[in-house]
Amino acid sequence: MSVVLSSTLSDAPNKHRPEGNKTSEVVRRSVNYVPEMWGDRFVASSPEDLKPDAQTQQRDNDLKEEVRRMLRNEDDHVQELNLIDAVQRLGVAYHFEEEIAQALLRMYKSGRDYSDDLHAVALQFRLLRQEGYNVSPDVFMKFKDEEGRFKRTLAGDTRSLLSLYEAAHMGTHGENILDEAIAFTREHLNSALPCLHPPFSTLVELALELPLRKRIERLQTSYYISIYQEDKDRSDILLEFAKRDFNLLQLLHQEELREVSMWWKSWNFAAKLPFIRERVVECYFWILGVYFEPQYSRARKMTTKIISLTSIMDDIYDVHGTLEELDPYTDAIQRWDRSVIDQFPDYMKLHFSALLDTFDKFEEELGQEGKSYRIPYLKQVFKEVSKGYLIEEQWSNSSHVPTLEEYMTNALITSAYPMLSVASYVGMGDVATKDAFDWGVNMPKLIKAASVICRLKDDITSNQLEQERGHVASIIQIYMNENGSTYEEACEKFKRMAADAWKDINKECLKPTPAPMPILMRTVNLTRVIEVLYQHRDGYTNPEYETKERILSVLVNPCPV
Repeated sequence: MSVVLSSTLSDAPNKHRPEGNKTSEVVRRSVNYVPEMWGDRFVASSPEDLKPDAQTQQRDNDLKEEVRRMLRNEDDHVQELNLIDAVQRLGVAYHFEEEIAQALLRMYKSGRDYSDDLHAVALQFRLLRQEGYNVSPDVFMKFKDEEGRFKRTLAGDTRSLLSLYEAAHMGTHGENILDEAIAFTREHLNSALPCLHPPFSTLVELALELPLRKRIERLQTSYYISIYQEDKDRSDILLEFAKRDFNLLQLLHQEELREVSMWWKSWNFAAKLPFIRERVVECYFWILGVYFEPQYSRARKMTTKIISLTSIMDDIYDVHGTLEELDPYTDAIQRWDRSVIDQFPDYMKLHFSALLDTFDKFEEELGQEGKSYRIPYLKQVFKEVSKGYLIEEQWSNSSHVPTLEEYMTNALITSAYPMLSVASYVGMGDVATKDAFDWGVNMPKLIKAASVICRLKDDITSNQLEQERGHVASIIQIYMNENGSTYEEACEKFKRMAADAWKDINKECLKPTPAPMPILMRTVNLTRVIEVLYQHRDGYTNPEYETKERILSVLVNPCPV
């Protein structure tokens, strides 16, 4: 039902004995979901097993200071660019935010000219755009010929092509030269790929699958460490620090997942709600894509619980609940009314109890810091999702086919991305001010763009299976009916819409920004997660393929040091 968490397997009517005080037979749907894959893997270790020893910590600190000195003392401008790029790709930039920010500010103010070095020009452009500086894409005009096309001589410089390709994905509306750069570099990188050798060929393959702008940072780090290790120009100090830091963070993430898994098991959701997707590990992986840094530990645990409860709610509305049950349940959520809990079937009682208790614990913890004001915002956006789910169930129940405008208005809410964006602020530090929440709950352009991408990625990936199971009409069917288009034409239309939405995201992240960058990046990273999880299939509902390997790479397999 929701885009983010929507189930996509075929189902059939299945009669169940009703729960609670009801005595009549109720016809319910059922879905044969892939079973949970992880067992007790993430709850078996004790917290003490997950702590690094003192000698390890000392070596990590020594290496960190060495890298800091490298960043401060690099005099060669191109090497400085390469070093910052490597530090960011290796996932350790959070240790050196001040040094990197100062270096990029110097670059922006100085307007460095790298002459005809396309690699340096493109890399600086991307790094500055990532930092929020609105540098002009006109810096690439000198690489065009008299006919206004990129020079053919550039085709032989694959390193520069790759840098330009990555930089061009930071584009905004009206920057046609960057659109041309993507087409030009993609064509020539694809042509060159059979002749390239590792590790560079691996880097190109990854980029052509998804550019850096659309990749999950933690996952990218797990790939890039092995690539950087084979780079003849690598810094062994930086490489060792990156490996050790990856492993250290992995221990922290494993401990967080242990805590969240214990919370999940304490409610016994899997046994009492057999119709749901048991995906607490996948939910944690999702939120790890939103923020991986240690300072966001509490936020990760809170947001993972929220997305897990949303997933259960999605399955209640989409699979198990009847319209007669869902209508009053939605009303109870809107009123946040614990007093009516005994009126519901047992499966709804469990979800509602977990929802109320979890939010109460959030409020109690935040109240000790004077931040309990965040919870009403969280409740507000969560309520909107439940209302949106009910609307979709009403459409499906009555075989109503909404207009495209009607569908999208509701679909942006049921994508759950407006809610998850705001939810991601709840456990954060002081940067998540009341102003940030006021901005987030009003569907600003950035969050709307992320929600559009989320809906479109899901509908394109899941369309056929959704329709087989009698789901509400997808955006593809609606567009085809309203415009007399073919399936292929509809898909192309929405791929262009998704590309335009990324341009909106890029624009909103340029200074002056509508909210602090740490707030904006939560939504940017949510969008990256949907790009990765829905790259080949619905990787949340069907995690046994790519998603399983991705989880193993960031949460199970350490880097050999």
